[in-house]
Amino acid sequence: MIFYSYGRNKCIIIVDTLQKRGIELNFLQKLGKSLMLPVTIMPLAALLKGIGYWIDPLGWGVNNPFAAFLILSGGVVIDNLPILFAIAVAIGMTDKKNTTLSLAAVINYLMITKILSPEGISLISGLHISQVSIAFGETDNAFIGIMVGLIVAFCYKKFNHIEIPGPLSFFSGERFIPIISGMITLLFAGIFMYVWPMLYETFIHFGTWMAGLGPISAGLYGFFNRLLIPTGLHHALNSVFWFNIASINDIGRFWGTVSGGIKGVTGMYQAGFFPVMMFGLPCGALAIYQSADKENRKKIGALMFSAALASFLTGITEPLEFSFMFLAPSLFIAHAIMTGIMMFIAASMHWLAGFSFSAGLIDYMLSFKAPFSYQAIHLIPLGIICGALYYVVFRSMILHFNLMTPGRMKEETKELKTSLAFDYDDLAISFVEALGGRSNCLSADACITRLRLEVKDTSLINRDEITRLGFDHVVEAGEHYVQILVGTHAQFIADAMNDILM
Repeated sequence: MIFYSYGRNKCIIIVDTLQKRGIELNFLQKLGKSLMLPVTIMPLAALLKGIGYWIDPLGWGVNNPFAAFLILSGGVVIDNLPILFAIAVAIGMTDKKNTTLSLAAVINYLMITKILSPEGISLISGLHISQVSIAFGETDNAFIGIMVGLIVAFCYKKFNHIEIPGPLSFFSGERFIPIISGMITLLFAGIFMYVWPMLYETFIHFGTWMAGLGPISAGLYGFFNRLLIPTGLHHALNSVFWFNIASINDIGRFWGTVSGGIKGVTGMYQAGFFPVMMFGLPCGALAIYQSADKENRKKIGALMFSAALASFLTGITEPLEFSFMFLAPSLFIAHAIMTGIMMFIAASMHWLAGFSFSAGLIDYMLSFKAPFSYQAIHLIPLGIICGALYYVVFRSMILHFNLMTPGRMKEETKELKTSLAFDYDDLAISFVEALGGRSNCLSADACITRLRLEVKDTSLINRDEITRLGFDHVVEAGEHYVQILVGTHAQFIADAMNDILM
């Protein structure tokens, strides 16, 4: 859906194709959420590598064995993201925390990358390894990992309950998944022996075209990255520019785990987020707080402060962005535009920093000793300017257009929950009841800050009850899927709900 808001009069334009393709949209959302599983491991990798670079900024571990120990330890996660993607997609697309899925994903990934390696192609084709296409040197990438994860997930859904008669009955059910997924992976490997070089060239051209736009490409990326947050599809977009799908690999090259980085260029798809997340959005939160009605400022201040602090320290922006994106969509569009502007300026001025988790203060400090950090200190004055811009734009738009941001709605009478000290079991029971009971609530999952729920009938959802619980942001993400923003304790609530639904 595309929303446009002008004051109290809202014009909502619904794109029919998205409604008709709710299943496809949910698939992409679920895929994007699945990729967040390995990404959440990356802060530890960033901490280890960052400390290592602080200790030995010139030798990257050559001059200090302890620094080398830390850098190598952190590289384990970043260097193996593709296989982590395979495991995460296999689990995330099935909503099953199952060892069979993990085993099948690992085996199939190792198998297809071995076959499609230069040595494997040389052995199969009879060509000397020097004659093998350079494309086969890049098969251990995120694209292959995601594809393997999807194959395993598909096989689990189709063959999980299969019964094999006779002496082979041992291989029935889940034991059949590694076998059938391995056979399909082999089929794909055979096809990819011919298709992969062509696909590789396509991705190279796409990445080259984007890189050819220079700072403009960074600006466009920043704009669409923010604009896609309501759908969850921004994670899929991130995988193109941050990882190796299109040979851009901005994160890997920035941290030096992948060759090909260029000083003053690598990091351009990350740097501009720091001014926005550390300064822009927190100042936007201040504008929202000061624009709230006086009787609501106390409770809105608590909400805005906690959300702004999360954005500043960790770069987790969803609690803040979801607080206004549907109440004042035009304000959210302005936020996306300003993000694009900051990305463009940072890339144009070659003020570059990078992150392993998100663009908060922690990653900003760690990135200073990364091999391709470049004039990152200048992002601070840019951030101050960004903060002032956000405050002026937010404050002006809210007051001029009378936007209904938090604290400005007259019907706001309920207290907002800002404490993380929930009784998850009681809250889970309340959520299940509000979603229509156990018969209507089919499954519960979570990303970092959102519950992702599958229900039989969305019309049975009691939105007033969910609001009474303190959670106002309920989004329908398809015919049978709902998302609720609950904060960083989402996984605990989802686990408690699944215990009830079992």
